[in-house]
Amino acid sequence: MISGKRSKALVDLFQRYAYGIEWDLNVSSSACTRLGRVELHRLLPIQSRIRRCILNDAGQVVYYLHPNDSSLTETGSAADLTGATGQVMVETPAHYRKFEAEGTKVRCLISEIELPGFHYVPRYYRSAFEATVERTTNKLSSVRNDTAEYRGGNNNAAWDLESRTLLGRPATLISLTNFRAYARNRGAGWNCDVYEVQKAWYWLYAVEYANFNSQLAYNAAPTLAGYKQGGLGDGVTTLASAAWSAWNSYYPFVQCGHTISLGNRTGTIPYELPAEYGSALTVDVPTYRGLENPFGHVWSWTDGCKVRIQADDAGGKSEFYVCINPSQFQDSSYDNYLLRGELPRASAYIKQMLVGEFGENMPAASGGTGTGSATYFADYFYTSLPSSGESMRGVLFGGAATYGANAGLGYSHTYHTASTAYATIGSRLCFLGT
Repeated sequence: MISGKRSKALVDLFQRYAYGIEWDLNVSSSACTRLGRVELHRLLPIQSRIRRCILNDAGQVVYYLHPNDSSLTETGSAADLTGATGQVMVETPAHYRKFEAEGTKVRCLISEIELPGFHYVPRYYRSAFEATVERTTNKLSSVRNDTAEYRGGNNNAAWDLESRTLLGRPATLISLTNFRAYARNRGAGWNCDVYEVQKAWYWLYAVEYANFNSQLAYNAAPTLAGYKQGGLGDGVTTLASAAWSAWNSYYPFVQCGHTISLGNRTGTIPYELPAEYGSALTVDVPTYRGLENPFGHVWSWTDGCKVRIQADDAGGKSEFYVCINPSQFQDSSYDNYLLRGELPRASAYIKQMLVGEFGENMPAASGGTGTGSATYFADYFYTSLPSSGESMRGVLFGGAATYGANAGLGYSHTYHTASTAYATIGSRLCFLGT
């Protein structure tokens, strides 16, 4: 972790061009203190440049979507979200980021311009919707398309005319290995969900809301000071496990693109479960600046990170590794992966994140007195230990539709190997360039 002690010149520079948050490791509140230039917390210049677009397979923006309605282009004509023109993506602007610690206080600062000690965060494209698959080509896709070509889940055609239809829903029952392959079928630069991208979104949200609890009630009104407040609500996390299983065997049910009427705005759109679910239930589907269902509904397989978990008698460590070069992503070894820290050995609510120089949003400590769904980082960490030897695990983020208060932007799950495929596990589509 970088020292937080700065010269007066640096303090003046950061106060002028940077904005961010500070939290105390000894304070259980999920709320953070805003730092930097006050006007930047009102204007949110980096977050305000996040926007939905149509991106072709060469990684070129065909056009940007209307800021208030993604069914339209930014000029007001009808937009094509079907995949025929390109993928519906969210452009994350390039920016700079710095993490530092001073005593028990930790800070995250972001800036539009390069400042001393700040790392460059490149422009990323992440799918506006949870990913589905173009079935005839096995290409991972981000579209709003209810045809058989984009049938989600396990591609079960028998349900097409039922309330549990998978048409236009996210694709699941696919391993991380295959999600990676399906994304790369689209061409150079394409990947499934990527840890570095997920991490960038995590900190942009945390700085905007100055709170790690992403499941606070949604509140569209700013504070009297003009700051964002609240969160994204429960998300699609409140289903009963038995009812979901009996209705559609844990497969996804919210249509990709349910929130297009919000455009680039943050908000929620209700989704009413059908009568066949077994009881009356309406969930609010969240979108954060155009990123639909950033947590909940189904898990997201996330590439570019893995965990080495040893049995107690075989080393007793749980090590978190990151790879920053997508061409070196693989599921067979730790070659070209960088050790970023050790994770807790037991499942519990997260008390501390690793953070470090690069802002790892994986837990450094979990559980203990005062931890829960409304304290510290307000999300859960799930893991398990092998009975002997060691196990190479992938990482899921977000939570699924039955995970309730455990879910959130920071909920991480390290139980499965990269070959695992379940009805509740999907991914997103990313373009990182070539």
